[in-house]
Amino acid sequence: MTSSTSPAGTGAGDAQRAALADDAPRAAPGGVTRRGLLGALGLGVGGVAVGAAAGYAVASAPEPAPPDPPPGTVPAAGSAVEPFHGAHQSGIETALQAFATFVALDLRDGVDREALERLMRLLTDDIARLSAGTPALADPTPELAGVPARLTVTVGVGMGLLEAAGRADLAPGWLAAGLPAFEVDQLEEQWSGGDLVLQVAAEDPVTVSHAVRVLLTDADPFATVRWVQSGFHRPSGTAPVGMTGRNLFGQVDGTENPQPGTDDFAQVVWTGSEAPAWLLGGTSMVVRRIAMDLQVWGGLDVMTKEASIGRRLADGAPLTGGTERSAPDFAAVDADGFPVIPETSHIRLAHATAPGERILRRPYNYDDGVRPDGSADAGLVFVAFMADPERQFVPIQARLAGADVLNLWTTPIGSALFAVLPGVAPGEVLGQALLG
Repeated sequence: MTSSTSPAGTGAGDAQRAALADDAPRAAPGGVTRRGLLGALGLGVGGVAVGAAAGYAVASAPEPAPPDPPPGTVPAAGSAVEPFHGAHQSGIETALQAFATFVALDLRDGVDREALERLMRLLTDDIARLSAGTPALADPTPELAGVPARLTVTVGVGMGLLEAAGRADLAPGWLAAGLPAFEVDQLEEQWSGGDLVLQVAAEDPVTVSHAVRVLLTDADPFATVRWVQSGFHRPSGTAPVGMTGRNLFGQVDGTENPQPGTDDFAQVVWTGSEAPAWLLGGTSMVVRRIAMDLQVWGGLDVMTKEASIGRRLADGAPLTGGTERSAPDFAAVDADGFPVIPETSHIRLAHATAPGERILRRPYNYDDGVRPDGSADAGLVFVAFMADPERQFVPIQARLAGADVLNLWTTPIGSALFAVLPGVAPGEVLGQALLG
């Protein structure tokens, strides 16, 4: 897909997008209108039949059923909107959506700071519109924009973008250093790296697909696609109430997360005064693609599975008892003197050993079908946010890489690290403190 062959074609929408990219005023020209529901579809709603038998008192007659909404009406779940503007980008402290697509981009040769400013202007405007359930300028399929379904788009930048912008000297130390090699990694280029990342998430996969298409049209003159990873959870209203979501091994995944809206969450996730000025209010994003051997795992007995995790499969409670939210007792031993939660269990090794070793996990399952040998091409798109990955993520991952028994059935095949930009106020542009 190129800008010259964009499905949007030519016309008023393209002229408006060009003006936007060239630093024109942000307000949409008068020719742009929102697509509404066709009023004609609301016709034909009949009256309510009376049907009450003679002799019945009026008070005992049943209440008439409410009329069906007009065809095309979007239910509340589909019309739900997550705010775009704010001190932080959405999609981090936001309640986890059911579907997500992660897109990493590589900048084209010759893209400089001025070009990146134009790209960020386009992305900012279109993300704001789509998040509100409004078609983007020159939207190729505006009919799909009316179901925002809690859509969020989270934008992060890699070291390559800072270098292209002439801002490499402003990179935080952890971004400049990148993630170290871990001994269990078998990384593939097709799932690793990137100059720019878009996390697109919503409660509806069609909404996600549409937003990705629009944003890739924005990015096409400036960047090429490096990798795309899509994931899913059970949609809201289908999962057990009060329980953390499960991965494809059947494990609950993310129990130890900080709670949104708390000071604890802010300390774990958002950058502080130690960060460069352009990243204040931002965070870091680690994306790891982890292949799972579902066939072998599925043949294990429950005791082996629970010992490898350190939690009961049925309810996610630690093996030392309680509920999913109960604190594991790592000092507890059984009648033979062995730890109830094994030394090589996942939760023991992932547990913070220092106050700063905590992260926010927002993983998604992936299932890309079956490989030629008949095995499942499935696993986990592990996504985590934290203020400083060098201090918070790397020590945890180093322990897991060295001793986690789950490594027998999991293989990290992709890895990427990004700096997530701060949020924006109305009239501002993503990354303007970095690129301005």
